[in-house]
Amino acid sequence: MAEWVTGTISHIERWTENLFSIRLKAPISNFTAGQFAKLALDVHGEKVQRAYSYVNAPSDDRLEFYLVTVPEGKLSPSLHALQEGDSLFVTQEAAGFFVLEEIPHCETLWMLATGTAIGPYLSILQEGRDLERFQHIILVHAARFAHDLSYLPLMQELQRRYAGKLTIQTIVSRENAEGSLTGRVPALIQNGSLEAAVGHKLTAENSHVMLCGNPQMVRDTQQLLKEQREMRKHLRRKPGHITSEQYW
Repeated sequence: MAEWVTGTISHIERWTENLFSIRLKAPISNFTAGQFAKLALDVHGEKVQRAYSYVNAPSDDRLEFYLVTVPEGKLSPSLHALQEGDSLFVTQEAAGFFVLEEIPHCETLWMLATGTAIGPYLSILQEGRDLERFQHIILVHAARFAHDLSYLPLMQELQRRYAGKLTIQTIVSRENAEGSLTGRVPALIQNGSLEAAVGHKLTAENSHVMLCGNPQMVRDTQQLLKEQREMRKHLRRKPGHITSEQYW
């Protein structure tokens, strides 16, 4: 049974009509970068809850979540309507295994995300722990349109911070945008465009791939990597090359 605490919203950033970030203060327990919490509200007398990954580093007590409004959703429209100073419920303990300690040693770590699933990677990179064992880190954020790349300025800041270790690449699927590849993640891996853009090869010998986001992207990319790159899912009892987390 989840233990809930009350959080108070300190800031809301409304990126687009449907994308927004919530910052809040709450007496949570320590968490590991890459984990998620559950947020909840009383909606028409029912406590409605959903899981969202932390965007902030664990060392930052300004808790941050990146959300998309689903018009027919039971919770996200109510979260979108909140204002600074409002309250909501958050689980005291975080959960999830999409964390670096579950990732085996490799030369190049690929972090591939769609939409709001960029969150756990930003938490990991802002925290900056346990990254020295990777020579190269590739952070890829895919969205429909360029204006949906809400955290691009932070991604660019992190790229400067890591001074050659971190390479970032954005992808948009429904328009051409300067600096971004156009298409879907699996197709851009299949035709070699992603590797050419970031200057690194994605192979079973030197890479580990973290996948987070749209379940269709996760499934299609896993299948492609298995069939064309001879990569397999990573398990504790059987080490592999792919770690994934679906976002709904």
